[in-house]
Amino acid sequence: MATSTPVGWYLRRLSRMGPREIGGRVTDAVRRRRWRSAQPDGPTVTGARFTAVLPAGTIATVPPDAAKRLIAEADRLMAGHVTYFGVARDDLVDPDWRYDPKTGRRAPWGYAFDVPYRSEEAAGDIKQIWELSRHQYLTVLAAAYAITGDERYAERVAEHLRSWWTANPPLRGVHWISGIELGIRLLSWVWVRRLLDGWPGAAGLFEGNPVALQQIWHHQRWLAAFPSRGSSANNHIIAEAAGQAAAACAFGWFPASAGWRADALRSLERHLGGNTFDSGLNRELATEYHGLVLELGLAAVAEADAAGVPVPGSIRPVLLRMTDALAAIVDGRLRPPRQGDADDGHGLVVDGAGTNRWASLLATGDAVFGRLDWWPAVTGTDVRTPLLAALIRPTAPAEPRPPGRPNHFADAGMTILRGPGDIWCRCDGGPHGFLSIAAHAHADALSVEVRHDGVDVLADPGTFCYHGQPEWRQYFRSTLGHNTLQLDGADQSASGGPFLWTRHARSRVLVADTSDASAGGTARWCAEHDGYQRSVHRRRVELTAASQELRVVDEVRGPRRAARLAFHLGPAIAAELVGNRAVLTWTRDGEDRSAVLDLPEQLTWRAHRGETDPPLGWYSAGFGRKEPATTLVGTGFADGAAPVGEFTTVLRFRDETRCRGARARHDPT
Repeated sequence: MATSTPVGWYLRRLSRMGPREIGGRVTDAVRRRRWRSAQPDGPTVTGARFTAVLPAGTIATVPPDAAKRLIAEADRLMAGHVTYFGVARDDLVDPDWRYDPKTGRRAPWGYAFDVPYRSEEAAGDIKQIWELSRHQYLTVLAAAYAITGDERYAERVAEHLRSWWTANPPLRGVHWISGIELGIRLLSWVWVRRLLDGWPGAAGLFEGNPVALQQIWHHQRWLAAFPSRGSSANNHIIAEAAGQAAAACAFGWFPASAGWRADALRSLERHLGGNTFDSGLNRELATEYHGLVLELGLAAVAEADAAGVPVPGSIRPVLLRMTDALAAIVDGRLRPPRQGDADDGHGLVVDGAGTNRWASLLATGDAVFGRLDWWPAVTGTDVRTPLLAALIRPTAPAEPRPPGRPNHFADAGMTILRGPGDIWCRCDGGPHGFLSIAAHAHADALSVEVRHDGVDVLADPGTFCYHGQPEWRQYFRSTLGHNTLQLDGADQSASGGPFLWTRHARSRVLVADTSDASAGGTARWCAEHDGYQRSVHRRRVELTAASQELRVVDEVRGPRRAARLAFHLGPAIAAELVGNRAVLTWTRDGEDRSAVLDLPEQLTWRAHRGETDPPLGWYSAGFGRKEPATTLVGTGFADGAAPVGEFTTVLRFRDETRCRGARARHDPT
C-alpha cells in the first residue's frame, strides 16, 4: 500500500508559504472535510440552450491538409489507439478511466481528497491517468465530425462522455483532485459541444442531460472553492480560471454562472499578468508552459467574445506580448527554447499529429493580432487557428509593439545570439523559476543551448518525468544535466522535492550585446550566479559571424573546488572525442554537417551515453520519452587563481559549402 508523503517534505513546503497562503490552505482543508459528508445536488435547469456556436462558414475555412491530418488522427482514436507520454495504449474503444497503462495499476476509489495520487505505487502514474480524462482526444473526434459530418465520431464522443460521467461522480475518485485537470476538462467540454452542434444528439448530450448539467455545475463549484494559492499560483491557476471562464460563458445556465464568470475573468487577468514578464515571456521560464498559458488565454478570450462578455482590459495586451515574445525566440525552424520543465500539456487540441504547435500559435497570433515585419515566416497549417479566429474579436493594440526582433529579454534573463547558417544560441542568465517554490525550474543557471539550422547541437536534455522515478527527475533538472559548470558535485539551487526548490541561485546578466551579430560581427553575452556558496561562476559567450565560431569562457572566483563541466549533444549528433577535441557530425535534409568542439585542456574529458547508474547521457524529446545521447563531461578543479579557474570552450561550425568546393577541386575524377 502507499506510503504517505514524508513529514520533512511538508515542513519544507510549509517554509515556502506566507501567512496568507497558509490561512487559505487551512480554509481549504476545512472545506474538504465538510464536503466529504455534505454533497449538494446542483440546481435544476430547464430550457437551457447552447448559443456559443461557430459563425456560419467557419469549418469551410479549415485548410484541407490540416483537415486531412485531423481525420487521420481521429480514425486512429476510433480504432482504439492513442499514445500518451511514450506509452501506447489500444483500449480507447472502451477505456478504464482509472487505469495506468504504464504500471498496470488502477487508482484507488473513494473520496477524491483521500486518494494518494502522489504515490505511483498506490495509484499508478497519475499523469497517464489524468491525461485521457482531459478529454482533448474527444475534441479531436468532435472536430472530425464537424469537418466530415460522419456521425460515428459524434456517437463515440457521446459514449465516452456518458461513460466518464457515470464512472466519475462528483468528488469521487482520482479525477476530482487537481484544479488544472478540471479546468482543462471544462474547456474541452465547451469545444465538444460547439463542434457537435450540427449533430441531432448534441443538445440531449449536454443541456438536455441532467447528468451532464450536474457534472458541469460541480466542476465549476469545485474550481470556485479550491483555487491554486500563493506559491502554487502558476500555470495551474491560469488553467483553472480559463476553464471556469469558458464554461461560465458557454454554459451560463446556472444561478451562479454570472458570479463564476466575473470571478474567473478577474482571476485570469490578475494571474496572467502575474505569470508574465513585461517582455512577454512566461515567468516560470519553462517554454512549454509559455505555450500552455498562451493557448489557455486565447481560448478564454474566444469564449468571452463569443458570449459578448467584456474581457478585462489587460488580458489582450498580455497575450499579444506573449505572442510577440514567442515569435522573437524561436529558431529558423520555429522551435522555441527547451528551457525548464515540459510535460506536453496543451490548452485546446483540435489538430492531428504532425501539426507544429508553435507555428499554430504564431498563425493564431497573426490572425488575431497581426504579424509584424520581423516575425519569422510561418509554414504549415492547422485547424485551431481558423476556429479561434472566428470567435475572437479583432482589436487594435493598446500599447506599442517591438519595432524589431528582440534578442535580449532583460527581465527574464534570456538572450538569443544568432549567426550565419541559422546558428541559434540561447544564453540563460535569468531567475530560478517563479514564486517561492520555483516548481518547474531546473538548476540550469548560465546554461547555453545551441542549434544549427534547427538541429540540437548543444542541447537542453529536457524533462522526461515528474512522479514515480525520483532518480530520473533529479537528473533531468540537475546542474549536471545542463550545459553549465558544476562545483563539488552539487546543484546550483537546492531541491526540496520534485516540484520544490528551497534555495534559489541568483543570476545577473552583465553584458548582452546582440547587435553586432546581425551585422556580421560578434555578439557577446556575460552573466554570473551565486549558487555555489563562497564561489561565483561567471560565463562569457561570444558568437563570431565571420568564422561561425562560438566561444564559451567559464570563470570561477573563490576557493579551489572540484569542477565538472558538461556539454550535452543532441540525439542527432555523433561525436568522436580524442583528448580535449570532439569532432561532431550530423545530417540535415540529406546533407552532411559537422563542427569541431575544442574543450578546456585543464579538465579530463570523457564521453557518456545512455548510462543509468547514475543517469548520464540522455535526451528527452517529450514527456515520458528518453533516448541515449552523448554527453561530454570534463572533470578537474577550479581555483580562483587563474588560469586554473578559467575554462575556454570553442565550437566551430564548418562551412559545408566551402568544404564541398574544396573536395570538388581535389577530386581526381
